[in-house]
Amino acid sequence: MEAKQANLSILMFPWIGHGHVFPYLELAKNLSTHNFDIFFCSTAVNLSSVNDVLANTSSSVSIQLVELHLPSAPELPPCYHTTKNAPPHLLPKLHEAFQMSNSSFSDIITSLNPDMLIYDGFQPWAAKIASSLGIPAVHFATAGAVPYSFYFHSFISATSAFPYEEIYLRDYERKAYETMVFSDLGVKKNDLDSAIGHFTLSCDVVLVKTCRAIEGKYMDYLSVLCKKKLVPVGPLVTHSNSEEGKHAEIVEWLSQKNKFSTVFISFGSENYLSKDQMVEIAKGLEASDVNFIWVVRFPPGERVSIEEVVPKGFLDRVQDRGMILQGWAPQTQILAHPSTGAFLSHCGMSSIIESIYFGVPVIAMPLKLDQPFNARLVVEAGVGIEVKRDENGGFGGADVADAINKVIVKETGEDIRLKAAELSEKMKNEEEDAINEAADQLRRVCMEHKQQK
Repeated sequence: MEAKQANLSILMFPWIGHGHVFPYLELAKNLSTHNFDIFFCSTAVNLSSVNDVLANTSSSVSIQLVELHLPSAPELPPCYHTTKNAPPHLLPKLHEAFQMSNSSFSDIITSLNPDMLIYDGFQPWAAKIASSLGIPAVHFATAGAVPYSFYFHSFISATSAFPYEEIYLRDYERKAYETMVFSDLGVKKNDLDSAIGHFTLSCDVVLVKTCRAIEGKYMDYLSVLCKKKLVPVGPLVTHSNSEEGKHAEIVEWLSQKNKFSTVFISFGSENYLSKDQMVEIAKGLEASDVNFIWVVRFPPGERVSIEEVVPKGFLDRVQDRGMILQGWAPQTQILAHPSTGAFLSHCGMSSIIESIYFGVPVIAMPLKLDQPFNARLVVEAGVGIEVKRDENGGFGGADVADAINKVIVKETGEDIRLKAAELSEKMKNEEEDAINEAADQLRRVCMEHKQQK
């Protein structure tokens, strides 16, 4: 009879953005079923949301929440200690405050003395603190291998072209990318530690939220660049029985629509469209004459009605085939429904993975950060198309309608759906093995480190 493995403890420390906290939480839940005791560290406002999720999670999950204290500032009350709630103009201040939380984190990790730290890309200093205490640290990258390999290549082999021509940035995207990296994040062009320290400090392996079926060759190239073993952790899609029965009106509305007839439109929890962009999307939806569910969000603190950002009379004209939700929607439930035929998305990695996981083609409209890379990836994989843009990134209603029609209405959509279904099956087949392999690799790193002490 095989002996039961002893539990090891892991401190998980994500960046305080919604798109980082919840992939870390899903990984934490999975690892807790593989003989790991998890400490999960974030700000109080984030932990409140995490606690709501855990309240509807199996009692076998062992996760202890640990509060991170950010330096107090009048313009950053505790409710703003998450990128989801902070007004866009305060995000640089929030990033600065997070970097100043290292003393709070040092006290936490010293007190807990875990067997391992899993840390995010915004805080390589956390890995250094762990190392000073003799604790192995492993980086978990929530963005995929494509943007990271492109990013890594740009620092290490800046004079040569990226080896995969399907992945590129348009001029307006490159300018925004460089501004984000060198100005907003403060990365220094000739300082590899500030640029890629979160990879180089990782102990032997790097965990990545992806699957080989989607990003196999890019994982291999990134592994060569960073000289680490890349370990995919799978899609980390939330499976919650507690959602069943909720949002019944949305599910009922979808159930009255034909199979693959509805496009779902959402740009994530932290992306905000301009009024002009929303008007053009509305024009495209009206011109395409398809069913749709559109999630509309406005920046925190702005009081805007939906009527103010769509053409006059739009809501009346589409009331029988369109549903507009403000703020939030049960994304996985909508994507899993057979009536959903496409996802018009900003192409955040979590959204891309969820769409492919449920076999839903992607209509790509990337906005910033890693999103353009992810958009090129879905096009290369044959599971999506991009909305046509001008040289400044602008688009018109006709461009939106054309993209929707290619996926929902025209015969081209059938080929894209078949490829999305094939990739969905491959992703699901990898899912269990990926998390098992990740757990084995983390245990190996912990045990080897203990033996070296």
